[in-house]
This record gives sequence, C-alpha cells and structure tokens, in this order.
Amino acid sequence: MTLRLTRSKGFSLIEVLVALVLLGVGLLGIARLQVISVRGNFFSSSLMQATYIAQDRLEFLRNLPFDSNQLIATRYNEAIPAIAGIAYSGEYTITDTVANELKTIAYTVTWNDGTNHRITFTTRRTP
Repeated sequence: MTLRLTRSKGFSLIEVLVALVLLGVGLLGIARLQVISVRGNFFSSSLMQATYIAQDRLEFLRNLPFDSNQLIATRYNEAIPAIAGIAYSGEYTITDTVANELKTIAYTVTWNDGTNHRITFTTRRTP
C-alpha cells in the first residue's frame, strides 16, 4: 500500500498575506497621489482667482483718464473681499516715466493658503 500525499488546490495563508501586503502598499501610493492632486487643484483655483482679480483691476485702471487721481505715481493698497474662504489683498504701484508720457502700472495680489503667494501683472499706459 502506497501513501500518496496530495496537495490541495488553492492558496496558502502566507501567499494571501503577502498579496494583501503588496495590495496595501500599492493603495497607499495611490492615496498619496490623490492628496497631492487635491492640493494642486486647490492652489490652481486660488491662483486663478488671484489672476482674475489682477486682470479686472488692471482693466479698470487702464480705462481711467490719464490724469486721474487714481493714476498719480505712488503705491496704493486695496481691500479685496475673501473668496472661497481665502483672503486676498491687492496693491498697485504707478510709476511715471518718459516725462509724464508713459505710466507703468504694476498690480500685485497676495494671499495665504498655508503658504504666502504673490502674483504681479504689469502694463503700460500712454495718454
């Protein structure tokens, strides 16, 4: 009489545990990428809002008469209402060049979403 040892079909407990560990490591990597993606989207949204603010204000300043009191060469601060829970602040600087025939307008928007950010747009204006 011969005794035959047969191996049962399926996976052993160690193989299942190794597979679960590998799956867990892969899922943690994907979760980290998701967090980075959400942060990037949040920053992108904040940057877009700052860009809209700066463009809007520059268009307003460009359409003022050349001798307007708001275009005297100096630095101005502006209050901007919070947008989506983020407080933005605006500042623009007017510089006269070329014997009052050219004004340079630089508009800067700053905000803090955990990190200080700043974006500046510049344009020139003639009479």
